[in-house]
Order: sequence, then structure tokens, then C-alpha cells
Amino acid sequence: QVQLVESGGGLVQAGGSLRLSCAASGRTGSTYAMGWFRQAPGKERKFVASISKTGVATYFADSVKGRFSISRDNAKNTVSLQMNNLKPEDTAVYYCAAGSTGRLLRQSSEADYWGQGTQVTVSS
Repeated sequence: QVQLVESGGGLVQAGGSLRLSCAASGRTGSTYAMGWFRQAPGKERKFVASISKTGVATYFADSVKGRFSISRDNAKNTVSLQMNNLKPEDTAVYYCAAGSTGRLLRQSSEADYWGQGTQVTVSS
């Protein structure tokens, strides 16, 4: 079992930055590939970014490439999402996820564990 807790969400103006963090507890370490997904009101949950167990490989949705970066610290059991040049369309609840297969997450169905989510609101 893995418990995930997100933090760092908030309200920011367009063009601004936010850094989201996800703290993992339970069976952690480098066992899981990790990722971030987001869900806007009335829409389905969508993939944002993922990182491999070792942190060597990363993968991003086209909509955030060049603006977002993902990193992890296996010693501290944390994963971070740095979001720069934020746009109003980035507004959503952001969820941290862990996948036990070890492969980079690309779809929500590949995640085995989820955090409770943190709200990100970008004003125009």
C-alpha cells in the first residue's frame, strides 16, 4: 500500500509558476513509477507528466511540454511538478499517482494509487 499526499496548489496569475509536491508513505522508495494527472470541472482526468522509478526517464503531455518539469527524490519519497508559464487552461485539480508496473504512466488506468488532489487555479 502507498499513501500519497499532494501540496503546493493555489491561485496564480497567467504566466506565473507553482510547484506541486507529492509525499509518499508506506511501501515506497524507487518501487513505483510516479506521475501527475489533472481534472478540470466536468471533464475527465488527463495525464500531465510521469517519471520513471529511477528518475532517469520522463514523459509529458503535449499541452505542458516546455513549461512543466517533473522530478523525484527517492531518499525523501517525494515527487515534484514544477509548473511555469501557467495558463488559464491549466486550471484543474492535480493528482499524484503511483504505478506498480514501473513503466512510465501515460493513462489514469495505469495508476494503482492516487492522492486526494490539490487545486490549481490560473487567473487570466
